[in-house]
Amino acid sequence: MSTTTIERYAGVDVSKARLDVAVRPTGERYSVANDPEGLDTLVGRLVMLAPELVVLEATGGFERPAAMAIAASGIAVAVVNPRKARDFAKATGTLAKTDRIDAYVLARFAEALKPEPRALPDEEALLLSEILDRRRQLIGMLVAEKNRLAATVCGPVKRRIRSHARWLEKELSRTERELEEAVEASPIWRENEALLRSVPGVGPALSRTLLAELPELGTLTHKRLSALVGVAPFNRDSGRMRGKREVWGGRARVRTALYMSAMVASQHNPLIRQFYERLVKAGKPKKVALVACMRKLLSILNAMMRDRTPWRCIHALTP
Repeated sequence: MSTTTIERYAGVDVSKARLDVAVRPTGERYSVANDPEGLDTLVGRLVMLAPELVVLEATGGFERPAAMAIAASGIAVAVVNPRKARDFAKATGTLAKTDRIDAYVLARFAEALKPEPRALPDEEALLLSEILDRRRQLIGMLVAEKNRLAATVCGPVKRRIRSHARWLEKELSRTERELEEAVEASPIWRENEALLRSVPGVGPALSRTLLAELPELGTLTHKRLSALVGVAPFNRDSGRMRGKREVWGGRARVRTALYMSAMVASQHNPLIRQFYERLVKAGKPKKVALVACMRKLLSILNAMMRDRTPWRCIHALTP
């Protein structure tokens, strides 16, 4: 007598206070608190269930404790872009949106599409990521305060804005020191950052963003990595019509840092500058040429991390 093993898939909708869970194809549903005790309950029930995959949405960091706890128990977990999950819900006719419905949609998403589990950051990488987040927040607040200062005419208000801006600058300086200390505390990070920053145009912002936000660097093909970051062009063709190629999606923080570095590299990196000038001379719009430079720079960094080869060796071998 043969027995059939049922493959189970779970979706977890994350909110600040609660975790809603749905399981396919059994239809099981339950909720737990989004706190340490709730996480213990969640992991215990998932271990007994033994799902093939658990899918969560990225929710501004609230999903991290649950994702890391599930992964630590040995269960495959994928954190997906909320837009993809919502598009999937609409495609399957699910227009209503509640926490319970979202959990069920995520379970169906896992069952139907089986997204590849993403390598979750370890404790050190999570620390670096959160310090980088704080740095971005401080820069955003500082820019906003300076804009307000330029538009303010009242003297007392100007003084308060200046005082707050000075505090933000001091806080930004402290955060920069914390970043330096976090990198210096890890021999592997020091080595990897030195490798990445050997490339002209790659500064601390990009190297540290890659260390924290792109653990796959050096382990994937350049095409898969470009798609992951969101710098791979997508076709928009239909019949005889050939639409404009576009890039979208991917990891926005990595893409932003890569864009700034590509701008610098297109001026100061001999290899990237030559590539950029050739594309522009061939009639490519400057923005298109710059995106191509982002892709080429990422490909170079990926090869360097994979082969542990410094820039001077790659540049010497490049015709």
